[in-house]
Amino acid sequence: MSQELVYERGLEDAKQFARILYIAHAATFFFSLGLLNFVVLIVNYIRRPETMGTMVYSHHTWMIRSFWWYVVWMIVAGILFVTVIGIPLAWLIWVGTWLWMAYRIIRGFLDLNNNKPMPV
Repeated sequence: MSQELVYERGLEDAKQFARILYIAHAATFFFSLGLLNFVVLIVNYIRRPETMGTMVYSHHTWMIRSFWWYVVWMIVAGILFVTVIGIPLAWLIWVGTWLWMAYRIIRGFLDLNNNKPMPV
């Protein structure tokens, strides 16, 4: 088997695993509002180094950054929620953040299927 075929097979395996991670992020996001996404995040951190130098690496980074920005904005909304005056703004931020995260998961999945790297 040629070196190029081995590389392509490894890349396809990495892409398939990234697809599974996108689906896992979507499932945990949908069913737990992101509370269980940290489990999938750990897998992203573990598998990302294996994809160094490929476009799949950018997808792991995309999922990791999406998670952390989601956490930041949910905490900001939570702080606003505890200050009674910020309740309407907190709900607006929560909804906006949820929609943003859904967009990031869908866009990442579609770009991975189209062999496009994610912007850094």
